Amino acid sequence: MKYPMKMFSTIAMMGLALAACKKDEMEDMSSSNNDPTAGPAVDPSTAPRVPVDRFSMDAGHLFIRDGSNGLPDANAPIDLDQAPFITKGLGPSGEHVEYYNFDVMPTTPAPIWVLFREGESDPVSGQLNIIDKVPGESGYNDFWQVYKVTVPSDYVANSVTSRAEIASLGYMVEPQSLIVNCPVVPDGSTAMKRLNGESNALVQCWYQDQVGFYFNFSEHTLMGPTVPTSPIYVTFNINPDQPNGGPPSGFVTEMGNMQTHNVIATLPDDVNYSPLWNVKIYDNSDFNTVSDLSSAQMADILVNGAALVNCPVVSIQ
Repeated sequence: MKYPMKMFSTIAMMGLALAACKKDEMEDMSSSNNDPTAGPAVDPSTAPRVPVDRFSMDAGHLFIRDGSNGLPDANAPIDLDQAPFITKGLGPSGEHVEYYNFDVMPTTPAPIWVLFREGESDPVSGQLNIIDKVPGESGYNDFWQVYKVTVPSDYVANSVTSRAEIASLGYMVEPQSLIVNCPVVPDGSTAMKRLNGESNALVQCWYQDQVGFYFNFSEHTLMGPTVPTSPIYVTFNINPDQPNGGPPSGFVTEMGNMQTHNVIATLPDDVNYSPLWNVKIYDNSDFNTVSDLSSAQMADILVNGAALVNCPVVSIQ
């Protein structure tokens, strides 16, 4: 995700002009002791890296490291193209789809701050976006609401490297309705699949004067103020009402391959698509009868609204 430039060129093409909000809609980040001048620019290549652990007790829900399940160590690169992080499912008409699994996420997005020089419509070239939460911290979310920060016309890229600096400098901050799906991961992590030819590269960001990394999934434009959701129908090797049932038992798959009969209700081109899936668990005895959305809806639903999971669709056949 070469996020700062690519994402906002996409926004421009969509015609989202990042129009100014009314004053009473702006986030008040002013201070009575404002320093009007940002500090010297910081070189991201030499800045410290923030450690990231998506599988700790604090960060994980479905994926929690227990010493025997093989989940990567804290701050170790994650290969999302390996099980259990990618799943073969079905689309509403029986399409074969693949989606990544980024665990449970809330519908309240976290803020991401994007800097614009005064009078300019594109983000500051070379400036890393700024976040203030990483996995395991209260308020973290893979989904981020964009906040436009207006900086002086002579601002030098990467002079500001934290949310605290934005506040202390009293820059104007305007919340936008755009929400982006950018999971924060350890440096070196890989997730090679994408729709629509978008970049699969890691993108750097600032987190409290340290450099962090995230992926960008932009298969569908999401608008706030909360993250929309869409249904997904799944079934497990052991039904959730049985001992060791539900997610720990793994999805039911076809004999001899990894194809599940998990069915998503929408595809990225659908107006109601969202990668934040509202999980409905159906009885595994119905596995062979489920082949598309209509048959999934006819299955015996054991649990409605089991969880909200971030699973961006990255392949459709």
